[in-house]
Amino acid sequence: MDSAAASRTVLVGPGPAATAQPPGDGKLLLGLVGAGIERSLTPALQEEEARSHGLRLHYQLIDLDRTPGSLAQLPALLSAARIMGFGGLNITYPCKQAVIPLLDALSDDARAIGAVNTVVIREGRLVGHNTDASGWAWGFRRALPQADLSCVVLLGAGGAGSAIAHALLQCGTERLRIIDRETARAHDLAHALQARYGRPVEAVSDAAHALHTATGLVHATPTGMDKLPGMPLDAALLRRALWVSEIVYFPLDTELLRAARSAGCAVVDGGTMAVGQAVGAFELFTGLQADAARMERHFRALVAGR
Repeated sequence: MDSAAASRTVLVGPGPAATAQPPGDGKLLLGLVGAGIERSLTPALQEEEARSHGLRLHYQLIDLDRTPGSLAQLPALLSAARIMGFGGLNITYPCKQAVIPLLDALSDDARAIGAVNTVVIREGRLVGHNTDASGWAWGFRRALPQADLSCVVLLGAGGAGSAIAHALLQCGTERLRIIDRETARAHDLAHALQARYGRPVEAVSDAAHALHTATGLVHATPTGMDKLPGMPLDAALLRRALWVSEIVYFPLDTELLRAARSAGCAVVDGGTMAVGQAVGAFELFTGLQADAARMERHFRALVAGR
């Protein structure tokens, strides 16, 4: 992939797809599949943007926490969405990688990243896409356009972490260090990234050593969410010269971000990625050009009203 193409992939997003055909009642049906998503703002974001375009859209939360062992029901959920005439699904933790073998096709980005967060359903076919990479990069560049990307530490090698790793290298990161509790997963991701981009990528286990010379930190694990409170690392490792990017947005002001601000770090909250990936998903679902600034204003208003 040449640098121009890489830039388009990350910074512009997936772009409009063929316009979705709503079912007989004229309302486009969409949903979000994941665990612990009852407070998600995605339904409100997608429905309001659709209204702005004169499109009737209903967005349903499908929370796996409501049924024990429900991850095993993912095949049935996808089949039901196909039968019921859904136009697409967003996919979140813990399904971004588990959903892949259940799909009919993958976009180039989703295949390279190895994770799917958006499934478009057309004529009975389920096609997986990934807007996490483009969404993270969109928000990050808006928040910290001059950030030093010479050496970045990434916490988390799961679905979101893999997407952000690709985005970081496409954005120009010179050296990337990946930390994950599943060391084999971190090593596999590092190997694949180095082979694809030809830049130094390593899996490491010692956060103190990794951060000592780093210029930035991206946190891409569920730690810090309302249901999983806490810090993903020792706050003493944070220092003023380090920028910190968070992907958690419930709560928007996580313990990690509070500690980073106290240490003097420039920070990016998880809301920027939430909006960026929602913009890309809306365009894939509807074939319409989303107004990113309008969606971000709506997101911030929703957060302020909680």
